[in-house]
Amino acid sequence: QVQLVESGGGLVQAGGSLRLSCAASGSIFRINIMGWYRQRPGKQRESVAVIRSSGSTNYADSVKGRFTLSRDNAKNTVYLQMNSLKPEDTAVYYCYLQGAREYWGQGTQVTVSS
Repeated sequence: QVQLVESGGGLVQAGGSLRLSCAASGSIFRINIMGWYRQRPGKQRESVAVIRSSGSTNYADSVKGRFTLSRDNAKNTVYLQMNSLKPEDTAVYYCYLQGAREYWGQGTQVTVSS
């Protein structure tokens, strides 16, 4: 089994910054994709930023230029640096890992006040 432990959510004012971390542990044989999804109130879960084993990244258009995804392969950890946060970034953020199968974190709340 694989466990994903998320940290870094919280409450911040618009224009502020937060950094989310997700550490994977357990029976990790390979990581094809790792990153973050979010679910905003009343919306479906959506991809925010993911990084592939090749190192290539994909960002949602709504976060490009504001969010940066990075990884530490030695620690099986990804970080999402979120700058210039907007109220519409308010959501539960979920860590995601695709290896032999898909895994999800428990989610961490990010609230951006106007």
